Amino acid sequence: MALAVALGGDCLADVGLLRAEPTVFGPVASDPTVSRLVDQLASGGQRVLAALRTARAEVREHVWRLAGDAAPDAGGQVIVDIDGVLVLAHSEKQDAAAMWKKTFRHHPLMGFVDHGPSGAGEPVVGLLRPGNAGSHTAADHIEATKLALAQLPKRFWRGRQTLIRNSGGGTHEFVSWLAKRGRWLSYSVGMTITDAIHQAVLAVPASAWTPAVEPDGEIRDGAWVAELAGDCLNDWPKGLRLIVRKERPHPGAQLRFTDADGMRLTCFATNTTGTPIASWNCATASGPGPRTASVPPAPPACATSPSTRPRRTRPGWRSSRSPSICSPGCRCSP
Repeated sequence: MALAVALGGDCLADVGLLRAEPTVFGPVASDPTVSRLVDQLASGGQRVLAALRTARAEVREHVWRLAGDAAPDAGGQVIVDIDGVLVLAHSEKQDAAAMWKKTFRHHPLMGFVDHGPSGAGEPVVGLLRPGNAGSHTAADHIEATKLALAQLPKRFWRGRQTLIRNSGGGTHEFVSWLAKRGRWLSYSVGMTITDAIHQAVLAVPASAWTPAVEPDGEIRDGAWVAELAGDCLNDWPKGLRLIVRKERPHPGAQLRFTDADGMRLTCFATNTTGTPIASWNCATASGPGPRTASVPPAPPACATSPSTRPRRTRPGWRSSRSPSICSPGCRCSP
């Protein structure tokens, strides 16, 4: 069954593809045998599910070891992207529900290990949720992250070498869990622009905005980034950095109440330090995102700071669908 899925199968009957090539795959179980196995596994409940997860983690660690320099942990860091996925349901199915987009669907949380710009994401977790599950439910994000970490080699279960990215996980509970003493995970999560953040953005002087550039080094027309500080960081974990991006919206795009001066605003939080933000190479399941232009390091720009330039921000998540933002861990629409 695993081979059938790897070859693109999406139902049990697709094991017939393997059965058609006995010289390559050898003896293959019949459809009734496969069906009985699935029934037996399903009857085992959480015990069987835990065993399957353990087996997947052991096999993954072995494969990464064999992959050597091609493994996602070859550089000493692992990046895990966690995000919600909307799965349309065309008929009544278990946990399918109506949601605010006026559709009937499921809303699972998926997690993928990043393989860099030349690779694809490696799935490590799929947390099934009903279609009306929230996009910012901290308990679900924490559960999905726990399951994802359990799929990594043990040395990546804690520490700054593991980066958790989420386009919409900027809640106090989730960020505090990631940064908890003894866990010390790196994170980059999308933030909701609150009134406090909005007021801080309005107070940033024009000279404090840094032009965003594309991964190829070209300046992205009409996009700027800045780092905020001050009261808008109160009550958040120590070390949190708040990066905001403003960009001219595409023709016909509708602005939101949280946008300002005709610019689309997006915001993300990260605790990464020490590396010039412009040199970061983040990727999401989606294409290249702009990054900050190289400028001399300086104190972060904020409503109360006289600094004229922020520190450089790290490159944003990549998207295969469209250019995304210049901010690390944020996957917002242009």
